[in-house]
Amino acid sequence: MPRETETAKRGPLHGIKVVDATHMLAGPYSTWLLAALGADVIKVERPGGGDYTRSIAPFKDDESIYFNSVNRSKRSVTLNLKQEEGKAVFRRLLESADVFVENNRAGVMERLGFGYEAVRQFNPGLVYASISGFGQDGPYKHLPSFDVVAQAMSGMMSITGEEFGPPARVGISLGDIGSGLFTTAGVLAALTARARGGDGAFIDISMLDCQLAMMENAVARYLQAGEVPQRLGSRHALIAPFQAFPTADEPIAICVDTEEQWQRMCHAMDRACWIDDPLLRDGTLRAQNHAHLEPLMNACLVEQGREWWLAVLQTADVPCSPINSVPEAIADPQVQYRGMIVEVPEHSGRRYVKHPFTISGMETTEQAPPALGEHTVAVLQELGYSPMQIDAFQANGTV
Repeated sequence: MPRETETAKRGPLHGIKVVDATHMLAGPYSTWLLAALGADVIKVERPGGGDYTRSIAPFKDDESIYFNSVNRSKRSVTLNLKQEEGKAVFRRLLESADVFVENNRAGVMERLGFGYEAVRQFNPGLVYASISGFGQDGPYKHLPSFDVVAQAMSGMMSITGEEFGPPARVGISLGDIGSGLFTTAGVLAALTARARGGDGAFIDISMLDCQLAMMENAVARYLQAGEVPQRLGSRHALIAPFQAFPTADEPIAICVDTEEQWQRMCHAMDRACWIDDPLLRDGTLRAQNHAHLEPLMNACLVEQGREWWLAVLQTADVPCSPINSVPEAIADPQVQYRGMIVEVPEHSGRRYVKHPFTISGMETTEQAPPALGEHTVAVLQELGYSPMQIDAFQANGTV
């Protein structure tokens, strides 16, 4: 068996330097994942205020929980990019970087003198990722955008919510997190191509594009079958039963995708007669006739409580689950066994969801989120600046 390398232990991106000029959620989420994979992520923030989320409540020990949750394992540098001295430091930082991630509106980095075409002149191997609401071109490129705008414009909100209720936003910031995930995938692909002998690359990520990509089946059904997707609550548009159902106490989710699962469910619920029902003969009919199936299942399931039904259905190998609250999800034995809730730093009392990467041989310890400018002096020293130069930067507000 080959010896475990130090890179593998520290993460597959150990030795990769990421300059992070992001704020809020989409960009920081992506760079948090890169840091979790072992990259040295240097977060560049505004002197005085830093990332806007540092001021967003709620707070623990006077620090924003929002900021801390997606800025773990990074280093923070304050740098005034409106000063020429600050721009010179930033250029030196980019010269030594493997990856640059920013999530400003289109054109902001160009106006600062650090658009991709300018940067590639002095660092052609740089993987440069830009996240924005609508991408770097098109009629909306200069418009502002936040999560709910991306969800609304993409059609996501039109298919989210109860069947006869108003459109709803997905309960997490899917517009931001989705674009952060796609950015991470793009960065990893570009680094792989570079390692095979290629140059750097420019990655243009649009929140709107990402939301459309995540709606895959809903968009494809409209484009190819002319079907306009509608709000269905927890119900699946193409599969039944595949939704939340009531019981005598708490609701549960049941998801039946194959004929074998359907037959096992019918027998487990002591309703084998449903198998011969001509309206429920196959998956397509069950989806089409959900209005016939739902009342049958509701009437049966309310005869017993949640735990009773979960035991019966799981014994029959029918996909099902409780509908947990957040506290219940955190306390779930599977979540606890997998170690998905961690204290960062250890013994601090600050608990977060751990990154979901489980890679053999890789250390999984995350580091505390940085205080504003905590690593400025150390990073400037790494870039070759003298103590006298660093003192001058601090005196004139460059850092």
